[in-house]
Amino acid sequence: MRALSYRVLAVAAAVSIAAPVMVPAAAAAQGTTFDLAGPVLSMRVTRGTVTLPAGEVPSIRGGDRLDVKADLPPDQSARYVLVVAFLRGATNPPPKDWFFKAETWDKNPKKAALSITVPAGAQQAIAFMAPETGGGYNALVKAVRGRPGVFVRAAQDLFQASLDRARLETFVGGVARIEETAPERLVPVSTALASTLAIKLDAACLSRARSLQASCLTQNRDGMVLQTGGGTTLAEMLGGTTTQFAYSLAATKEGGAGLYSPYISLARDFVRLFGVFRSASYQYAPALAVGSGERLRLQLNSPPSFQDPQTVLVAPLPPIGGGAPPPLRAAMKEAVCLAQPGLTLKLDDAPLLFATDFARDLRLRLGLQDGRTIELPVTADAERGGLVVSADAQQLGQSTIGEAVLTGRWGFDTFTGPRFPVQNGAPGAWQAKPDDAVVVGRDAPLTLRGGAAACVEQVALRDRSGGTKPVDWKASASDEITATLPLARTRPGDLTLMVAQYGGAAPAQITLKGQTEASRLEGFTLYTGDREGRLVGARLDQVAKLEVAGVTFVAGALTRDPGGGDRLALTTEANTETLAQGASDAKVTLKDGRTTTVRATITPPRPRLELVGSRIATPGTAAGLPLTLPAGLLPPDAMLTFSVRAVGTRLSGDDAIEIATADDSATTKLTVASGKLQSLGGDVAIGSFVPRQALGAGAVGALKMRLVQGDTLGEWQPLVRVVRLPALTRVACPDKDCTIEGEGLFLIASVAGSADGAGAVAVPAGYVGTTFTVPKPAGDRLYLKLLDAPEDVVTVAVGKPLS
Repeated sequence: MRALSYRVLAVAAAVSIAAPVMVPAAAAAQGTTFDLAGPVLSMRVTRGTVTLPAGEVPSIRGGDRLDVKADLPPDQSARYVLVVAFLRGATNPPPKDWFFKAETWDKNPKKAALSITVPAGAQQAIAFMAPETGGGYNALVKAVRGRPGVFVRAAQDLFQASLDRARLETFVGGVARIEETAPERLVPVSTALASTLAIKLDAACLSRARSLQASCLTQNRDGMVLQTGGGTTLAEMLGGTTTQFAYSLAATKEGGAGLYSPYISLARDFVRLFGVFRSASYQYAPALAVGSGERLRLQLNSPPSFQDPQTVLVAPLPPIGGGAPPPLRAAMKEAVCLAQPGLTLKLDDAPLLFATDFARDLRLRLGLQDGRTIELPVTADAERGGLVVSADAQQLGQSTIGEAVLTGRWGFDTFTGPRFPVQNGAPGAWQAKPDDAVVVGRDAPLTLRGGAAACVEQVALRDRSGGTKPVDWKASASDEITATLPLARTRPGDLTLMVAQYGGAAPAQITLKGQTEASRLEGFTLYTGDREGRLVGARLDQVAKLEVAGVTFVAGALTRDPGGGDRLALTTEANTETLAQGASDAKVTLKDGRTTTVRATITPPRPRLELVGSRIATPGTAAGLPLTLPAGLLPPDAMLTFSVRAVGTRLSGDDAIEIATADDSATTKLTVASGKLQSLGGDVAIGSFVPRQALGAGAVGALKMRLVQGDTLGEWQPLVRVVRLPALTRVACPDKDCTIEGEGLFLIASVAGSADGAGAVAVPAGYVGTTFTVPKPAGDRLYLKLLDAPEDVVTVAVGKPLS
């Protein structure tokens, strides 16, 4: 918006020359909260044969009929002239017959109200409430026709500001309602409302006593309305000047000491603009118009004057032109089940859908694969952050859905919104994967395919005795689930897996055959010097210990290969460097006391790497205040260069160093051919890599390394810990508290004022705010612990914002 843009540029200029910005004297008399209740207008809009209340009309167009009147109390003593004017741009004064007035005190309803047809060619509409002074109407017409650009801006900016005000009032009303009905839910509900309506949430309020939370959340309204990406706010960019920059400037003395939000700045701008029309009789003041039904409540930022100069209220009417809804986007990637009770279809960045009544007759249009089309009513719910589907969805039966599209009306116009991934499959479609054997005696995985994974409510297993056990499961694809069958104490025989789905249909019953897997020992392998060997076979959960050449190994972690079979780790406290290399027989003792033998192979020591040194180079474009990291911590986008020495072997150009996460979910190999590894000859090499590039964005936590020489895999050794860092833009301690500002604050586990962590303040899990308040430290640094490295301490200096 231009009003905001002028303000941002003015403040930027003031900062650049270090000179204070002088606010006009009239601005000092104006409030900045628009919390004074003004008169109420009643308005209906008729287009063709359809009439809508003003609260449901996002825009009007030429030919529409407006029925407007002032809804004043019976004892109203001050006489107001209601004037509706139409404009046709900043440089083209409107004709005099585009002004319409009503004398609100007249007993004749036709004179006290207006019934107007929007003129062809009109571009903006605006309303005035002027005290009756005799001749004031002509002065008003002259003022508007003399400088139409000022009122064009007023029509545009005040309407947009009124929408932002509606978002704020919806948030405040929701907080008040939940405080009265269910105060124990205030934290999750207020957080959800703030996210849905793009309202700035003060996280410090959530840590207060419950009785103080609601008043804290709603007391500082000046800066609560945030920018959204859907074009539903005043704070738009101009020449690269972003909203975040505007907020930073507004926090300075030159920018107004923090009294700033997208619509609050209007008060100051319009005082300056309307000041040119101030006369002995009239002065102009902006008013927001918040619609509900036929009522447009005027919200004022300063008390009107009924003494000369008397106050003329300037209020917006809906804009003239296209009334397209904001771009609606589904905030869902995974499919959801249409038959699930209370299903909510999440939307991304659509605050006006929840804060106004512009959207109506919302429906989810379903295209079924049998050729039918069904429409289900949906309701916008700000607390849930999406569209709640009517319970009629549970009456669809088992029809498969081809597509689901949101439709509705935005004011007078119909619109088609986003598509949502929904399912409604039949339980009987589930079939067990043919090659999944059901082996009793331990928990066994089983894959089911063919149904709608999102619609599965619960899975249970019934054995041959009739007993039923719940089964843990997860969706692995849209038509596939993986269940973990609790078979540790189950005997062989027939089993029945029951899959229940939302919608009330009878559960699917899948017959399984529980079998006993025969024990099979294939071989034991140990590298000389290692304290852990590996036994390969089947049913290794029955193994208790293994003895070879007088050394006893006890059973450890058991893993199952994707292709079938088991791998059992066997560990010992003894020194294995003295064991003779080669093959021999080992004695295996099972848990039931039985013994057997297996072939054991003792191989030469595996190659091992020793870390000689390392260096971390952060990218030159890294954003945020500098954080001081302890040794061993590596940001995901930083370059790690390290040197290693091979123990027990010599290096060649064909060798590689494998880097992996602690759980082996991501791996990479550094080779000479790739340019990531340099062999210095003998037993020393230097490697380099960037974690995010080499291992992906999910590579967080401890990394390990090992040498790979052909088919020989070295011993894993610790290398470094990858930690995600918040981007801090400001750490300031003006009073007894410090305020941390930036993005990614959820990556911080706690903040303390001293290195020993005394008095540390924990950051709430999943915190998405951009500011956080902590106690002021004794020194000049704050001490942070990160979620990815809770044992290490990261420091940041208390000082000026990032330039």
